[in-house]
Amino acid sequence: MLAEIITIGDEILIGQIVDTNSAWMATELNKIGVRVKQISSVSDDKEHILKALAEAAGRASIVFITGGLGPTKDDITKKTLAEYFGVGLVENKEALDNVERIFARYNRPLLEVNRLQAYVPANCEVILNHNGTAPGMWFNHEGVIYVSMPGVPFEMMYMMEEEVLPKIKSTVKLPVIVHKNILTVGEGESFLAERIADIENDLPPYIKLAYLPKLGQVRLRLSAFGEDQESLQKQVDDFAGKIIERIGVVFVIDQDIALEKAILDKMAAKGLTLSVAESCTGGYLSHLFTQHAGSSKVFLGGGVTYSNELKESILGVKHETIDKYGAVSEETAKEMVEGALLNFRSDFAISVTGIAGPDGGTIDKPVGTVWIAVSGGQKMLIKKYTFGNKRRQNIERSAVMALSMLNTLLT
Repeated sequence: MLAEIITIGDEILIGQIVDTNSAWMATELNKIGVRVKQISSVSDDKEHILKALAEAAGRASIVFITGGLGPTKDDITKKTLAEYFGVGLVENKEALDNVERIFARYNRPLLEVNRLQAYVPANCEVILNHNGTAPGMWFNHEGVIYVSMPGVPFEMMYMMEEEVLPKIKSTVKLPVIVHKNILTVGEGESFLAERIADIENDLPPYIKLAYLPKLGQVRLRLSAFGEDQESLQKQVDDFAGKIIERIGVVFVIDQDIALEKAILDKMAAKGLTLSVAESCTGGYLSHLFTQHAGSSKVFLGGGVTYSNELKESILGVKHETIDKYGAVSEETAKEMVEGALLNFRSDFAISVTGIAGPDGGTIDKPVGTVWIAVSGGQKMLIKKYTFGNKRRQNIERSAVMALSMLNTLLT
């Protein structure tokens, strides 16, 4: 079962809003065995929409459309769909009752423009919108299913979860899709591929391996397609086990979660705590941890010791160390992590000091030079990295490499 997603709206094409709908829909569809063939964004233009619908019907068995269903003149999806199917618009009583209910709830007058939202193409099956006034629409036309939904994310999500996905599962016979994610950190995509080449070559044609790289990380995804879920799951787990054994310490977790969350969970399971001493990352590493609920079980906090004075007064870095070796040095990174362990009283600690850029570099220490130290459990790792000259990327890479080193120490 192949699907296509079409998002409608000039606001997407000019970058005013980000199309989060398609990513969410693709994830949910994949869970039930519907594979998304293509995702397109089109303007609020009738001819553009008509062409996109016709092309999608040639590629997919089910077409999802979001956006352009509001009460204003630029919302033309409904009229365009009626033209595409060659039908007129009719008032739907259930949709009208829903609109009237919503306006009565907020004690607002029902304008004629709002009444018009209850008009739908004559050949559609209405999907009631319990969180807004624009109804969804289900069409079955010449062997292709079309589902049109509002572009407001929470309206679309509720409609998909409560109405559309259950209807698809009851209407269409779907195959089984089994996924297994393996998160790695600290080794490049090509090196990983070379190490597991023989395992990948042994995969049967119905199991695929994808490499998903991201700044110091590579997520490996095994996907199996077939009819027998139990058999597919066992085969995927077996291949995943072989890969995990082969890649060793760069393995983090076999779940589809963020790197820092995986490390938090690993430490929480062992009852360990963590603190940080950040310089060039400016609190970014702390942000990665604290964005996750429950992080306080592991992450105690730390210090953003940007200046040399704070490195000395908060972490206890010796003035002589900075004076002799500089703030960006192995010696300073070592004293920073030791100070974090001592002063913040955590089981493990991370220190990061470097030159994020775009200026501040020297011949000996160019922009992108970063020293990272990780310590805990009577062990310590210290490493120098030389990244590029992009400030934001240097900050992000520093954080990822710090997490990689912590994962190694924990492993």
